[in-house]
Amino acid sequence: MSQAEVSSTTDHSSMEKRNSTHVEEAGMPQRRTFGQKLKAHLKKWWWLHAIIFIALLLLIILLLVYVGFPRIAQSEINNSTLNITSVDISNPTETSFVLAQDSFIINDSAYHPQLDAFNASLALQGEAPYAYVTIPALHATATAESDLQQTVQITNLTAFTAFTTALLGNDMVNMEVHGSTGLHEMAFPATTVDYDKIMPLTGMSSLSGFNVTSFQILLIPLANGTNMVGDVLIPNPSVFTFAMGNVTMNLFVAGAYIGNSTIDNLVIAPGNNTYPMSSITNQTAVILAITETYKDGMLPVDIVGSSSVYDGVHLTYYEKALSSLTQHVTLNVGAALKAIGVTIP
Repeated sequence: MSQAEVSSTTDHSSMEKRNSTHVEEAGMPQRRTFGQKLKAHLKKWWWLHAIIFIALLLLIILLLVYVGFPRIAQSEINNSTLNITSVDISNPTETSFVLAQDSFIINDSAYHPQLDAFNASLALQGEAPYAYVTIPALHATATAESDLQQTVQITNLTAFTAFTTALLGNDMVNMEVHGSTGLHEMAFPATTVDYDKIMPLTGMSSLSGFNVTSFQILLIPLANGTNMVGDVLIPNPSVFTFAMGNVTMNLFVAGAYIGNSTIDNLVIAPGNNTYPMSSITNQTAVILAITETYKDGMLPVDIVGSSSVYDGVHLTYYEKALSSLTQHVTLNVGAALKAIGVTIP
C-alpha cells in the first residue's frame, strides 16, 4: 500500500470516531436544576399540596376555636374579680331566707363576653355548701353589676351554722362560690367555663365594741317581770344585714347567772346599731354582789347569747353563733340605784 492510501485510511478513521462521539453527546439527557425539578413537581402535584395546606389551616382554626379559645375564656374568668357590696338576709326560717345581694364584677380583659345565668353554690371556705343561688345572666364589661333577689333554701344547716358562726366571730372570712356557665364572645362558638371564686369578706369581729350605753333599774317590775331597761350598742363592720328577730342573752357575774336581757326585732345592719333592751335580773344577787365584792358599785357583767326567735321559730344557726360569743360590760349599778333613791352602804 502506498503512503497516500495509508494517510487516507487514517483520516477516514479519525472522522468516524469524531462523528461517533458527537452522536453519543447529542443523545445524553441534560441534568436539571433543583428549581426546575420543584417547578415540575408543583405543576404535577399542585392539587395535593393545596389539600395539605387547606387541611393544616383547618386544623389550626379548629385548635384555636375548640382548644385555644376555651382556655383563654377560662383564664379571663379566673382573672376577673367579684366584689360584694351588700348582703341582706331577711325573713329567715329554719330552712330558708330571703337574700338581697349587691355586687359587681371587675373584668380587666380586652374581651367582654356574655355569661349565661347559672346556679352557684355558697360555702364557707373548706366547708360543704350551705345553699345554692341563681346568678343572673350578665355582660362582663369592665365593671358589671350582678344583683340578686331571691328566696334561698338552706341545703345544709350544719354548714350554714358554721358560716354564721365564723362571720360573727372573726375579722375576716372566706366565702367560696362555685358554678359553671355558658360564655359567648363574638362569632366564637359558645363554651362552658367554671366560675370558682374565693371571696374575702369582712366579718363582724365578735361584735367588738358591744356596750350597754344606758340603763335604769325599775323598783316596780313590769307585768312580764322586766326590772331593768336600757340601750345597747352593737357595731357591725361587715356588709351583712341579719334579721334575727327577738334575741335573748344570759347575764353572768363571776360565772353566776343573774338574769337575762332581750332585744326585740333585732336587725343588725352595717355600722352602729342601737336598740332598746329589757332585762329580768335577780336584784337580790346584784345588790349582794356590790355590797360584798364590787363595793364601788361597778358590776362586771358577761353577756352570752342564748336564743333567736323570728316569727315564733327558733333560728338555731343564729343561736349557736351568738352562744359562741361572750360580751363583757361594766355597769355602774351603784349610780343606777342612787338614781332611784336606793343607797348601798
